[in-house]
Amino acid sequence: MSFKLGSRSLKNLKGVNYELVKVVHRAIELTTVDFTVLEGLRTRKRQVELVTKGASKTMNSRHLTGHAVDLGAWVDGTISWDWKYYHKISDAMLKAASEECVNITWGGRWPTFKDGVHYELDWKHYPLI
Repeated sequence: MSFKLGSRSLKNLKGVNYELVKVVHRAIELTTVDFTVLEGLRTRKRQVELVTKGASKTMNSRHLTGHAVDLGAWVDGTISWDWKYYHKISDAMLKAASEECVNITWGGRWPTFKDGVHYELDWKHYPLI
């Protein structure tokens, strides 16, 4: 089964670092679970909303600079939050990143706040300037 990014996903990739965009495009070709790009580049106002709601823990988000994306599992015509899908999407994203020689971090592997939808360019290789 092959999937492709829809118009909403392509719109949500606008302003995202080209290296991460390459990874997302390759991952949609590799994945066994369809996904949509929920968010890419964020405004400070949007980040404040997410921190206030507890959906984000920082005002120092990589989304603010276009160095992060959130991917939602698209299952049976809706977003599923079941972790089993996010592990499969992660497999595709990490494989795509390896193929593209791009270093990324998956929020699902963070030691405290697990964020299964979140992928960002690794700080060490893509510092904010």
